[in-house]
Amino acid sequence: MKLVSGAFLSVSLLAGFLAAASAHADDAASNAPAAAPACEVPDYFLSGDVALPKVAEAVKAGGPLNILVVGSRSSAINAGAPEAAAYPGQMLTALKEKLPAIEVNLSVEIQAKKTAEEVAPGLAKLVESKKPTLVIWQTGTVDAVRAVDPDDFRNAVDAGVVALREAGVDAVLVNPQYSPRTESMISPSAYLDNMRVVAQEQEVPLFDRFALMQKWSEDGAFDLFAPVHGAELAKQVHGCLGRALSQFIIASAHPKPAQEN
Repeated sequence: MKLVSGAFLSVSLLAGFLAAASAHADDAASNAPAAAPACEVPDYFLSGDVALPKVAEAVKAGGPLNILVVGSRSSAINAGAPEAAAYPGQMLTALKEKLPAIEVNLSVEIQAKKTAEEVAPGLAKLVESKKPTLVIWQTGTVDAVRAVDPDDFRNAVDAGVVALREAGVDAVLVNPQYSPRTESMISPSAYLDNMRVVAQEQEVPLFDRFALMQKWSEDGAFDLFAPVHGAELAKQVHGCLGRALSQFIIASAHPKPAQEN
């Protein structure tokens, strides 16, 4: 029990550093896209094998493209920090740059400390309220920390994806962050594998945040082993994730410029 509690504290700190550290950064600097030239995204992360037809339709029609991010603390913006500081805001900035003729809107729904089973039943109601074109569902970390039965986790993610499809929206799954400092306390592999299974069976795109951050860490782009993560690192990781996610959405939607319609 002490091990799980310690893991929860460590993962909570990791999940919070990307959002919390940004609150201490200079607002003017945070409003600009974070500079992280070393965080290349290999093509195999952006294959776009599974389509986002609703996103493609919205782009073809000239918008609007409404995106709802359902996530945990790592997708939050702390009080006093600009929206552009966290990865959803960075994603929004990048999408607006890539689709200048399209109105792109973003809303973020924080489901702190909730498992997939606790979040899934409310997804349809969120869609009804927010009316998104695309729902980006970030999940898995809390389940891993709480050692939720992997089969129960898979069933919950599957039910959530089905609910989103029945609500008439596109969905993208986002798996947990990579943290080399917490892997000795919790094992995310079963949850990562089950998210891949659901993504394949339900034919929804999976943005592999874990593998991408692991690659950046192994390549030396970011020192994720450091016991203290500062505001500048938070900005860089958020910026890289946001831009990579925007590329992933574009690749999955396969949108064409308006003049080609």
